[in-house]
Formats: sequence, C-alpha cells, structure tokens
Amino acid sequence: MAQASRITLRALVMAGRAVLTVLLVLSAGWGCLALGYQMPGGGAVKSVAMLAWAGLCLYAAVALWRRRPRRALWVYLIGLAALCGWWLTLAPSNDRVWADDVARTLRGSVAGSVVTLENVRNFDWQPDTDARYTARWETRSYDLDALASVDMVLSYWGSPAIAHTLVSFGFADGRHVVFSVEIRKERGEQFSEIGGFFKQFELSVVAADERDILYVRAGPRAERVFLYPVSMPVPAMRELFLSYVRTANELADTPRFYHTVTANCTTLVYRMVRAIVPGLPMDYRILLSGYLPEYLYEQGGLDRGQPLAALREQAFIGKPALPGPDAAAFSRAIRQPRTAGSLP
Repeated sequence: MAQASRITLRALVMAGRAVLTVLLVLSAGWGCLALGYQMPGGGAVKSVAMLAWAGLCLYAAVALWRRRPRRALWVYLIGLAALCGWWLTLAPSNDRVWADDVARTLRGSVAGSVVTLENVRNFDWQPDTDARYTARWETRSYDLDALASVDMVLSYWGSPAIAHTLVSFGFADGRHVVFSVEIRKERGEQFSEIGGFFKQFELSVVAADERDILYVRAGPRAERVFLYPVSMPVPAMRELFLSYVRTANELADTPRFYHTVTANCTTLVYRMVRAIVPGLPMDYRILLSGYLPEYLYEQGGLDRGQPLAALREQAFIGKPALPGPDAAAFSRAIRQPRTAGSLP
C-alpha cells in the first residue's frame, strides 16, 4: 500500500511539473511577442529583452525538473510580475502620428432625426496604387427618416475565411455612407494579425463615401469586394446607424486597442446588432468573417428567395471604374446586375 501511494504521489508530481513546464513555454512565447511588439527602442533592444525573458523561462523550466526549484521559480514569478506590470501600463491613445486615411477622428451629433457626422472621409484615389490620393474630410448631415437600405460589405484579400466587414447605409436621395471598424495605423505601419493580439493598433470607426472606401479596396488594393443587401426593419437600421455613431464618439473620447479576436471589424458589429436583435446566436463565422454570408442567410438576414450562390454572384462588384465626383453615380454602378460567371 505504501509503495502504491509513493508511485501515485510521484506520478502526480511528474504531471504537475509537466503542466508547469507547458505554462512556462506559453509564457515564454507570450512574453517574447509582447516585448517584440511593444518594447521601446530599436531592434537590438527588443532582441536583448526577448532573449533575457526566454532565458529566464528556460532557467525556471530546467530548475523545475531538478531538486529544490523554489529559488528559480521565485525569480521567474518576480520577472513575470514585472512583465505583466509593464504590460498593464501600455495605454491606448488618440495622439500619435497617424496614417493619412485614419488621421481624423469621427464624431457624430444627433438633433431629432438628423445626424451630423464630422470627418467623413471622401478621398480621391488614383487607380494604380493606394499610395496616391487627394485627402478630403467633410462634415455631412443625414436624415434618418430618409434611411432606405443597409448593405453588408465583405472585402477579401487572401483566405476565403477572413474578410473585412463594412456596413453601408443608403438614403432616399441616393447617397450612401459606409461605416468601417478599422485599426488606426500609425504612419508607416502595416496590418498584422499577430500584432493585433499585442496592443499594436488602436481601434477606429471610419465613415466614408462608397466612392472612397469601396473603390480603394476593389480597385487599387485589388481586394475582392462583395455587397449584400440586408433584410432589416427600418427601426433596426436607424438603431444600427446610431450605434456606430455612439461607438465612434466613445472611441474619440476614450481610445481602445484593437484586438484580432475580441475587438475587430466583425465582433463589434455583432455586438451592435445583438443589442437590436436579442438572441442572435454566437457562431464561429463571427470570427471567421469570410463566412458571414452563410450565417446571415441562415438567420434570414439575406434574401432567402434565391440560393446563396446566386446572391454571392450578384454581390461581387468586380473592379470598378475610377469614380468621378458624383458619389451617387458610383453607388448605382456597383449595384448593377452582374452577368453569370462574373466571379473570378
């Protein structure tokens, strides 16, 4: 009996050490990435910090499998506390040197049914590259009593599972305004899914003309853009529009970090819509946003009178022509019926 107890105890100790070793490896990876993305200083400083943290974790892991690992583990815990303390000091800001296309902060005010938006983006983009443009920011007013349509826009640049989600609101006079939850890049920064886990970007809400934000994605950036009309009651349309305005104002007053999973272009829209439509189920396609059309089709948000494949064919806007100054004309053009087989 005593022998069996010793064997059981030894097995538990070994299992505990194995679990702690896995935790040490995970903390080593997290800490190295956090230091690599956020440690101030150049590449040499970041490398030294990452090597020091990895070395400390390795020291603790080796000591764990030897006798008397207590001192090494205490050193590791002190280092972990210092690392986490530093991580918590990293705060989002609205005061950085921003890239031109996210340089201004959207704000909105409501007077009755009229919403006034400050800093609506209406850039003129050149057809060959998104590095050439004429920047233009405008103040616009929209009457929610004239709100006529909502379109979900998905923009794909690689994997069919991942797309950027935008929402376009149409009005009776032919105008459209698109809301897009985006990373707020600093000048010279590029998007990184991994960086989005490590406080690399702030979160922003952009409001823009379709001739700006849809053209630059489908044209100069050569993304595959799909525009799906969404079945939504007018009161829900209004509330979704106002939710974007509230979110933009909150971010203007209290900046937040973008997060690749929990605070991105799709999850924020889902939270807004769920507040309007209680009981909307959570689904893996909220995270794998490229599959949102299937999810919305199942939930009755898209036209169920025709197959989803036909809706997808009609939704693809192709590569639009360089837009002129008439924003309404561009919006009409991208909604023209497509011929069968237009998808690449």
